[in-house]
Order: sequence, then structure tokens, then C-alpha cells
Amino acid sequence: MSDQPVLHVKGRVLVGPQDVRDELWVVGGRVSYDRPAGARDIRTVAGWALPGLVDAHCHVGLDAHGPVDAETAEKQALTDREAGTLLMRDAGSPSDTRWIDDRADLPKIIRAGRHIARTRRYIRNYAWEIEPDDLVAYVAQEARRGDGWVKLVGDWIDREAGDLSPCWPREAVGAAIAEAHRLGARVTAHCFAENSLRDLVESGIDCIEHATGLTEDLIPLFAERGVAIVPTLVNIATFPRLADGGEARFPRWSAHMRRLHERRYDTVRSAYDAGIPVFVGTDAGGSLPHGLVAAEVAELVTAGIPPVEALGATSWSARAWLGRPGLEEGAPADLVVYDEDPRADVGVLAAPRRVVLNGGIVE
Repeated sequence: MSDQPVLHVKGRVLVGPQDVRDELWVVGGRVSYDRPAGARDIRTVAGWALPGLVDAHCHVGLDAHGPVDAETAEKQALTDREAGTLLMRDAGSPSDTRWIDDRADLPKIIRAGRHIARTRRYIRNYAWEIEPDDLVAYVAQEARRGDGWVKLVGDWIDREAGDLSPCWPREAVGAAIAEAHRLGARVTAHCFAENSLRDLVESGIDCIEHATGLTEDLIPLFAERGVAIVPTLVNIATFPRLADGGEARFPRWSAHMRRLHERRYDTVRSAYDAGIPVFVGTDAGGSLPHGLVAAEVAELVTAGIPPVEALGATSWSARAWLGRPGLEEGAPADLVVYDEDPRADVGVLAAPRRVVLNGGIVE
């Protein structure tokens, strides 16, 4: 991208919570804090700049019915890009989206491979559906296919019990997590309920998705082990509708889902107060549309997380957690510019003024 014009971003550059610069330069698609000597073809953008936003739980290549074609997947990625999301952790998809890596105009993706679920214990056409004896082998397979993450379905409705219940015996999940770590991958799990969490955390899991079942007795364990959560509050907002739809067949499950929804903000705030890492994720790509990152940040603030910390959960902190650079010297120039200070009002995130991806302004 050396033929790109030099880009000058001036105003306020939010490199981190305590690191605010007056300007940065983009030369050859990369960040520089030194004015390039002899630069003539300069394009200037003014405003408040953040590292490209992160959606740490989404699904490109997936919709409510299963895998989608490349054209639909492209539209999903473009929708996220327009919202300022330039780095995504794809938390499970049956589609092969490796072609996106060759597109400099599309967001970067960190893949967790395909969901791994218990037989008939998850959404049809989404996951590998297996039994516990095969869990280690499938985790190894997805660890090799992914980008350093593996995604388990930790709990789901048990139709015989009529409620949420854990999918895996402790011995199986412990061996599977150990195998993923041996292969250099981190493990995360979909978990709505309370009773799947202790086994997963004590087995060494790295992250829990949704985490609506996090209770006071489990919070110290999460904090001690450094297990992150991605609450996906924009998805949890759908629980009452789901509960209404399942009321006739599964009244226990419906009542449980309503309770988890009612305490969602208290759950997230208690986790944050205890020092549990909290990151932004939307769960887009299943039943939810893409491009919801600003709404999820607003939900974290509603839950009681300070605005600057909520911004970090979708920018500098999230990128560090995922092992990707922010706006450091020499990093790929992925950034979003706003008209106003998002620290004063996170609602600003809903209206990016400019999106810069790989050093190029997205028109």
C-alpha cells in the first residue's frame, strides 16, 4: 500500500486510556507519530480517533439457519466495517471465510473454528454435534483450523429435563481444554446457566460467552483465574421473547431465561467490580444483524461499567487481549474517527466520521 497518500489524523488520538496524542500519520498503511519527511500528497482527517473497534463475539458466514454463501458473508463483514468494527473474533462458524484474509478492504478476523456441541444440544446446522468421547479429537481439529481459539457449547436446553444443563462431563472438558492449550489455542464456551461454569473454569477455560449464570460464589473463582467474559447484552435482550416462545413446552426453561435476563446488568457490574475482564461482543450473525458494536458498548455502560472502560473493551484493551496491535508506532493503520469525544458519550460510536482500514479511508 506504499502508493497510498499520506494520511494526517489530527485532533485527539485515543491510543489508550492514559495515552492521548494530538495527531498521527499514516505512511504506507502504517501508523507513525513522526511527520514523514518530504511528504506532499497529504490528506487530513480531523476529529477523535480510536483504534479500530473490536467485536469479540460475532459470526461471519452464519445466519439463523446455518452457513451462508460468500456474498452474504461479505455483506456481513461490510456492515461491521461501516460500524467501525475492524477486528472480529468469530466465535464459531461452519463457513470457510479464509478468503476474507485476502481482502484488504474487509475487517480482520480471528477464528475459533466451528462450534463443538453435544448431540442434539444446540442450534441445527451450526456445530459439530458429538459425544464426550470424541471431544478431545474435535477440539484438536478446530484448534488447528482456527486462529488460536476453540469454541465449545457449554450448556443448552436438555429437553428431558426441560431446562438448561451442562453439555459435558468434567473429565471430558478438562482433557479437551488441556489439549487445546497444548496446541497453543485458547478455549471459550457458550454458557447461559449457572451449573456449567465451575467445571469449565476449574478445568482451565480462558473465556465464557454470555456468562448470564455468573453468581456471587463463582465471581471470585473467575477473578482468581483471570477468566474473561463477553456478555453479549444485545443478545441477552432477546431472552424474554425466547422465553415466551418456549413457555408452552418448557416452562422451567422459560422461567430460568427470564431470571437470567432480569439480573443481567447486576451480573455484568458485579463481574467488572471484581476485576473480571469484560469485553464487547454482539453475537451478530445468528439471529442478530451485524453492526451492533456501538449498541453493545452502550449496554455495558448501562450495566455500570465506566465509559472509558467500556471503550477499552472494544478497542485498546480488547486488542491487547486478542494479541493484536492498536495504534502503536508501526502498527497497521486501522482506526475510526468521530466528531466528538466518545469518552464523554459512548453514543458517538454509532456515527463514525471516517473509517480507516489498512491505511485507506473507507469511502
